[in-house]
Amino acid sequence: MNFDEIINRKNTHSAKWDMMEELFGVSKDDGIPMWVADMDFRPPKCISESIKKMYDHGVYGYFGDDKDYLASIKWWMKTRHNWDIDLSWIFTTHGLVNGTSMAIQTYSDPGDGVVLFTPIYYVFFKQIKEGGREVLECPLVNNKGHYELDFEYYDSLMKGNEKVLVLSSPHNPGGRVWTQKELTEIASFAQKHDLVVVSDEIHNDLIMPGYKHIPMAIAAPQILDRLVMMTATTKTFNIAGMHTGNVIIPDPKLRAAFNKTMVSFGISPSSFGKHMITAAYSQEGADWVDNLMLYLDENQKIFNTELGKIPGINSMRLESTYLCWVDFSNTGMRKDEFTKRVEKTARIAASHGHTFGAGGDSFLRFNIATRRTLLLEALERLNETFSDLQ
Repeated sequence: MNFDEIINRKNTHSAKWDMMEELFGVSKDDGIPMWVADMDFRPPKCISESIKKMYDHGVYGYFGDDKDYLASIKWWMKTRHNWDIDLSWIFTTHGLVNGTSMAIQTYSDPGDGVVLFTPIYYVFFKQIKEGGREVLECPLVNNKGHYELDFEYYDSLMKGNEKVLVLSSPHNPGGRVWTQKELTEIASFAQKHDLVVVSDEIHNDLIMPGYKHIPMAIAAPQILDRLVMMTATTKTFNIAGMHTGNVIIPDPKLRAAFNKTMVSFGISPSSFGKHMITAAYSQEGADWVDNLMLYLDENQKIFNTELGKIPGINSMRLESTYLCWVDFSNTGMRKDEFTKRVEKTARIAASHGHTFGAGGDSFLRFNIATRRTLLLEALERLNETFSDLQ
């Protein structure tokens, strides 16, 4: 594995590289894309070899006999997360955005409320609103660059029509790895307000050294009767384009309801996705992830150190993910001003903080999962762009 390899992704139908001019006004000729959450690294060889094996065979029929596929998921969850799952609990969806949408459709009705701890992954807002549900934002508390939960305040916000809580664990965009205590408190909150918890754990393997992710099913077994787990290989192994994820539901009643939605929507997974997941959830895949996280942790240290030299700009310490959440509030600049500097002067495309909901207005999200030379170039540009603050 070589995370420093230069890979030209321009003109390859890469959303990250080929769409940044249309979306951010940053030319792909000399711009640096640090927005959407995919990495500029090749996946483990075992994944590419699984696709090559399919190509060499040359017949792309319907997928059958999924014993190895399901066993690989079970092995990974036990080996990496100490979570014993039954094969019957596993559903395969067209990614976790699709899985989350179906969960919201299954466990709520139009007009019902869906609770989000904001800021949070921006796609959730569209899913909820387009499905005829209401978003209830419960803002996280930014305590000196560290997000915390305030359940006394959240209790006061509840209207009584809420049916679902969508949890981002680990948290996107703040990079928090929720503690056992916090997960227990979230579970109690869900019980108190009779909410089904949809736990989006897509970043569960992207954990920085010194931190440990606890699956909600392990942290709070008392809510298995109201818990829907979401996991995927796509972020972990940089294979987001295959759009395949797993919804894992221990409770038989919740499982039956979700299966009904799956059948009604005619959802069936891609054979390519199943082969790639089977290959990824292996010892070779595990070794690759361990090395990836060492590289990303070093990227984070460099990014935060260099940005820290610019007065007024603060990047939250990542406990997980590769998405740095950067606060410009102490620069004294308006949102449009610091955003224009990043996009027009530094020629960097970063995700706009306000799209993540309450508490995001003064932030931009930077994807640091790229080769170090490009990261250093981006930091040089940012330092030059904000040199008047120094």
